Amino acid sequence: MKHSLHTIILEIHNKEDKISAQSERLIDEAYQMTLYLQDLLFSVKEHVIKTGFKNDEEEIQFFRTIKPQILGKLIYYNKVYRIETTCPVSNGKMYYSYFSNQLASLKREYIEHICNSDFYRYYRSGRTDRDHTYFKRGNINYHDGLNSIVFEIDPEFSTFYDYKTARIIANELLYSYLITKINPDEHPDAILQKPESSKDIFWTDSKNALIELIYSLYASGAISHGKIGVRKISLMFQILFGITLGDLHHAFHRMKTRSGSRTAFLDQLKTSLEEYMDKDL
Repeated sequence: MKHSLHTIILEIHNKEDKISAQSERLIDEAYQMTLYLQDLLFSVKEHVIKTGFKNDEEEIQFFRTIKPQILGKLIYYNKVYRIETTCPVSNGKMYYSYFSNQLASLKREYIEHICNSDFYRYYRSGRTDRDHTYFKRGNINYHDGLNSIVFEIDPEFSTFYDYKTARIIANELLYSYLITKINPDEHPDAILQKPESSKDIFWTDSKNALIELIYSLYASGAISHGKIGVRKISLMFQILFGITLGDLHHAFHRMKTRSGSRTAFLDQLKTSLEEYMDKDL
């Protein structure tokens, strides 16, 4: 099969970068990515139905890893578009309340429909012993009392559990997105809390410098082989340093259009490291 997990992730990341460079608002980016991912999913579906799979292993890999990456991102961007287009204000208490309610709704869905399921524990543990049951077509067990979405899927292009995997991926992305929308500096009960072991670790440069570092790590694929998004990387740094970065998308757009070097912080890092190396000479 011509599609691999690496090429699919790379293709989606490249498209995200291109659309991000052309879009000034997250709403526009989410809308364009929804259209792109919908077309990508359709073209992959055509290929699968026309060509099929060489063996069981190829089929399992597709429904366990490849399709969920596309569908998960599609669910995510579609939800972001819906959230952004119904947000009543651009800041203030109502803004915080709106995104807090969205986060609470996501948590309820996670608790009620995802985290307590046998499949979720199976997927999270990295097990593969039941992959032939979960990720091969034609094995849906209706005795399990499955969600009614199972009756709407195309049995030629779904095992049902590929959809559940995609929802897990989408929910993780949505969680990171909603966290960055909430400002913990203004609301002490917000979720971003520094671990006790890192209370003495602080980011002492500008927020823009940290955003520049985050995007460079994302663009290079240096973290988890490029398999996690920029917002999840951002969340890691925000928790580590106890800092709120706000709207990454707008900050990055300003970075791309600023005068002088667009990578000022990375340039300074290189200079500082070279000067430190020279001290030992």
